[in-house]
Amino acid sequence: MGMDLIIQIIAGLLGGNAAGGLLKNLSLGTAGNSVAGAVGGGLGGVLMGMLGGDGAAVAGAAGAASGLDIGSIIQSVAGGGVGGAVLTAILGLVKKALVK
Repeated sequence: MGMDLIIQIIAGLLGGNAAGGLLKNLSLGTAGNSVAGAVGGGLGGVLMGMLGGDGAAVAGAAGAASGLDIGSIIQSVAGGGVGGAVLTAILGLVKKALVK
């Protein structure tokens, strides 16, 4: 597992909890927000890496050996945080719709 992915998962976890805190009606609870955020962070970071064209989010052994630069870290945090928040909000909307 590359360092980028770890950063994305942590940023997603934080993004998921931030979304749950800001959007109380869509919150999945602390554990739910954390899990959804972590998954969304990993997925969002990978997608952002693909869109960026440099493949930083899907770095293999060669990418990991080259180290992390500040641009890669910022991309990982942004992609992970946004991905985590978005997936948490989507799952909150689905849960809310199913409860009705």
